[in-house]
Amino acid sequence: MQNHEILEQLQNVLIARKGVDVDQSYVASLYNQGIDHILKKVCEESSEVIIAAKGTDSVALTKEVADLWFHCMVMLVDKNIDVNDVLTELSRRFGTSGLEEKASRTVKT
Repeated sequence: MQNHEILEQLQNVLIARKGVDVDQSYVASLYNQGIDHILKKVCEESSEVIIAAKGTDSVALTKEVADLWFHCMVMLVDKNIDVNDVLTELSRRFGTSGLEEKASRTVKT
């Protein structure tokens, strides 16, 4: 499997897990517990990324980021958002100054 295909393939697996018995799948158990539980997992994984980033173990940080991305993917699938929509948004932003992009999202009053 090529690295650039992994997010789409993961998404397909996560979608398939929606219909699986919760006793047979961790992902199915996440969906069964609802969006609040999924969001708590995203928050927990975010905290673990921050803690790992403060350390010096790059392998640990890599693994924590993978956990965060995984749980973000679960969240996206739960919300019926295609990973390609996120990739398209990142692609749209590429080549744009971060300051300009952020300003374009700021509500002007």
